Amino acid sequence: MTIHKFALADALLERSPGQDGDIFAGNVLDQRQGGPVTIGFGRYGPTQTLKETITVHDTMVILEGKISVSDDHGSVTAGPGEIVAMQKGDKVTIRSHENGAVTAYVTYPHWQQPDA
Repeated sequence: MTIHKFALADALLERSPGQDGDIFAGNVLDQRQGGPVTIGFGRYGPTQTLKETITVHDTMVILEGKISVSDDHGSVTAGPGEIVAMQKGDKVTIRSHENGAVTAYVTYPHWQQPDA
């Protein structure tokens, strides 16, 4: 595998699976390139809510806006330059704030199977 550099423009953002809100994700590196992790970008419209049981270890870097993540143990709010780490099995609620948010993520293992 070689060195890669990615920008938000490189991601084909698609609606987050199983959701109908203004929440999109786009992988830029995943198992198709032979790597052990998935790397991508996410975009959340203003005041969106996503309730999810995390199926992989998911690390989210906030690039723009604010994201709040809560579970049964508490809540954190993160803004640009901050990281939220969620572990496999966590039942979380992810909320964007009034201006929406842009994130980068790394998951292990891969969160999505590529199309055949």
